[in-house]
Amino acid sequence: MSTSPQVVLITGANTGIGEAVARSLATNHGYHVIIGSRNLDAGKSVASSLTSRGLHASTVHLDLDDEASIQAAAQTIEAKHGHLDVLINNAAVFLEVDSRNAGLTVRQRFEQTFVPNLFGQVGVTEAMLPLLRKANEPRIVFVSSRLGSLANALDPNAPYYENDFRSYNCSKAALNVLALNYARMLDDVGGLVNVVCPGLVNTRLSGYNKAGHTPEVGAERIVEMATIGKGGPTRTFSDKNGPIEW
Repeated sequence: MSTSPQVVLITGANTGIGEAVARSLATNHGYHVIIGSRNLDAGKSVASSLTSRGLHASTVHLDLDDEASIQAAAQTIEAKHGHLDVLINNAAVFLEVDSRNAGLTVRQRFEQTFVPNLFGQVGVTEAMLPLLRKANEPRIVFVSSRLGSLANALDPNAPYYENDFRSYNCSKAALNVLALNYARMLDDVGGLVNVVCPGLVNTRLSGYNKAGHTPEVGAERIVEMATIGKGGPTRTFSDKNGPIEW
């Protein structure tokens, strides 16, 4: 008797790490991947490339700056699937290494960083929470960064210690605390909530830093935490090499 594939929503899944995660979950784990994308046509292109191979995929318009798009996405997922097994909060900006940072004041940079990197994550997670609570094994993966670690911020020998990445670092530190709150909120249904740092990856987010590894490598730990079973780890912060100090 066939069983329905597990359903996963990935924000920012039309490119970079998010796309690599979607392809891995659909190809290697048989999940139905919902490509959350601000650029709907780009999301449809990724989904079509998967469905053309007989894999399970669809797309929803999802703009972390637009609460209406978030609510509409939740309604679409509920109508089509009735629940959500996994939420991967992947979409983010890193304005300090982005040309869009030019001319912004520090306050403006913080405001434009926190909307997608934190406020949008709250919006998506809150909207999807009722659907996650209907799943047998609900899981959330927050894609964060070692740069959001307080221990890292206190270590003068840490990479990028001298760089002024304040808005990005603070947004990721806040995201880590947010994840722990959702872990508490899903305890009663056995939800597993974990935070993953994909490391330095050669994508638009990093300014296509050539020192970074491929999106496929960056996706590995995210996929691992998205596919853990009941009773697996929760409240962890890690990268592909293991635990990271909060």
